[in-house]
Amino acid sequence: MANVTFRSITKQFGAFTAVNDVSFEIADGEFVCLLGPSGCGKTTTLRMIAGLEQPTSGRILIGAADVTEAKPKERDIGMVFQDYALFPHMTIADNIAYPLKVRGVGQAERRRRAAEVAKNLSIDQLLDRRPGQISGGQQQRTSVARAVVHKPKVYLFDEPLSNLDAKLRLEARSFLKHLQRELGVTSLYVTHDQAEAMAMADRVAVMDRGEIVQFGPPLEVYRQPATTFVANFLGSPPMNLLSVRYAGGAFASSTFELDASPFAGRLRDVRDGSELTLGIRPEHVRMGGEGDRWRIPGEVYAVEPLGPESLVTLRVAGALVTARLFGDDPPTATGAASFAFDPAHLHVFGQDGRRLAAR
Repeated sequence: MANVTFRSITKQFGAFTAVNDVSFEIADGEFVCLLGPSGCGKTTTLRMIAGLEQPTSGRILIGAADVTEAKPKERDIGMVFQDYALFPHMTIADNIAYPLKVRGVGQAERRRRAAEVAKNLSIDQLLDRRPGQISGGQQQRTSVARAVVHKPKVYLFDEPLSNLDAKLRLEARSFLKHLQRELGVTSLYVTHDQAEAMAMADRVAVMDRGEIVQFGPPLEVYRQPATTFVANFLGSPPMNLLSVRYAGGAFASSTFELDASPFAGRLRDVRDGSELTLGIRPEHVRMGGEGDRWRIPGEVYAVEPLGPESLVTLRVAGALVTARLFGDDPPTATGAASFAFDPAHLHVFGQDGRRLAAR
């Protein structure tokens, strides 16, 4: 096992900068998810660790070894691809054992170790079949088995669950998390699926336009987003964001005004007349009543009953605000309404999109 260190890594493709001066460290045995939208640079980052891409500048270390210019086979990594990349003409046993074959391990030892890993992953009954004869979930486990059979220092996962249906994804997610905990191998998992990142990672690195904008434990990133990008990207539904103007000690829009005095510690350096953004998670929004001090008027835009909960979307000051309500009696789908909240859950973002922290 080993830690992975990125030191001021930049990757350019011609005039396009895919990864811009990124630095981070994955601790020995840690499971880190690299999360972000398509095109943000997360897969390029993973491919540079694997040796499939060379950085334009910066250094990459695995353990104490500088592997920036090392070939992929010299890095002692196991990689699970999005499309599994299994050899269709080989049996499952031969697919699993292939990394051992290229390392010169004898046939008998290859078969023994492949059978041992397959048994641990509950695919030992499939060893004589070929990839086209097994299900997507079984192919995914075969791909994982091939990655772990030679006991690498680092696992790299490139959106390995994206081709599975919803039920299999949940099962595979639990399986991969359990496997990583059991083996204790340093892992980097690339995904655009926030549920996967929240459920699996020790820490989440959120990427935007080639840069890591926040890196921390999943709940910390969710509860204290550093920017409006993180707030809007993480969460399903995402955080509600409302544009306001700070004036006369209040947050004001065309249809409401809120007392800003509880946020004085965050607004110390904010000038009167500044444009700000207020953010609040749907689970912290409730339908408002006359007795609510922190209440904003609007009208019901949509009601979505989802069984144990309902999503109620209100149109407020030209924006849409979603409330996640628990209970069996959602409001009607039309008419005037208001939402209310506890100001302790309200986030304030500055003109640059960064969250204003209390001081």
